[in-house]
Amino acid sequence: MLVKAKGTQQSVAASRLLDGEAVWLGAGNTWVEDVAQAAVFEGDAIAQALDFAKAEEKRQTVVDVYPLDVEITEAGTRPTHLRERLKGIGPTVRRDLGKQARQPAA
Repeated sequence: MLVKAKGTQQSVAASRLLDGEAVWLGAGNTWVEDVAQAAVFEGDAIAQALDFAKAEEKRQTVVDVYPLDVEITEAGTRPTHLRERLKGIGPTVRRDLGKQARQPAA
């Protein structure tokens, strides 16, 4: 079950239908693959972002649209829930796959 978004700062997550990649709604209503680049919405803008994302789901661009609580950090947008942070980096069983494989080792 997905975590219910309750915070004042939220982003919108989905999976791209073409390849199953986890994506987030970014600036200018574009889908981004890096959660740090996800747009942050507050107040009425949260509902507007969800409406746009659900329309994209009807057009079969993305699937499984949902809001998530986030915070703004120096590195960009960061989900507040651990499950969402893990989704942002890719599979945890193989560090040579997913988004984590494309980033330099820390």
